[in-house]
Amino acid sequence: MSEPGPPTQTEYALRRRLPRRLPRRRSDIYINMKTDFKAQLSRCQKLLAPGSGCPEICIHGLGLAINRAINIALQLEATGSGSLCLAANTSTVELADVAEPEGDSDEPLARTRNNSAIHIRVCRVSPE
Repeated sequence: MSEPGPPTQTEYALRRRLPRRLPRRRSDIYINMKTDFKAQLSRCQKLLAPGSGCPEICIHGLGLAINRAINIALQLEATGSGSLCLAANTSTVELADVAEPEGDSDEPLARTRNNSAIHIRVCRVSPE
């Protein structure tokens, strides 16, 4: 009687796909955790500066970047001295992960997961 060999296991490499994005406008800012906080904040301030031609911006944060997006919006409001209005919406975004086999013999495995997102609209309030 022959002994069974070790089970064959296929090595998989997990590839996380980027989420679908809304149409990118000049006023859309996608916050991530890799870019420096001050750089993201200064970009928002430049877009909201008088004479920039951008009366409102939309800050998008996904997953771990939600807290940073909220912090940026609150910093903008604090430095705006009451001239900015914030409106926040939350949503759930469906993300796709693909596990690609290291060999050519197997099919890639795909799975979907949900992640939280926030969209903060920051607009300049006209003085009354």
